[in-house]
Amino acid sequence: PCNLSGWWENDLGSKMQVFKVGNDGTFSGEYHTAVSSAKNPIQPSPLVGSQHLDEDGQCTFGFAVNWKKFSDSTAVFVGQCFSGDDGKEVLHTSWLLREKVNSETDDWKATR
Repeated sequence: PCNLSGWWENDLGSKMQVFKVGNDGTFSGEYHTAVSSAKNPIQPSPLVGSQHLDEDGQCTFGFAVNWKKFSDSTAVFVGQCFSGDDGKEVLHTSWLLREKVNSETDDWKATR
């Protein structure tokens, strides 16, 4: 079965550490992004999430990252863990990033 605990790295060099997945599937950790449009220096950011604990090990999961240490934005990720024929676990994710805007009329440009 797929175990999200530990370190993960994506194609852009961002890293995520999941501390421990509880018996109910909840987890926390830190996200170390390698890319940002923020003016402040990048810092590790807290994440919280939940994993669907499937017996076949190819579970779905989701987590939110609060970039509060260097940006006024929040990101959410959803994905699935796959176990390849070589036994290596791979995560496939999609994400949304919400940036703070100054007015409701600017809402259209706040999510990517």
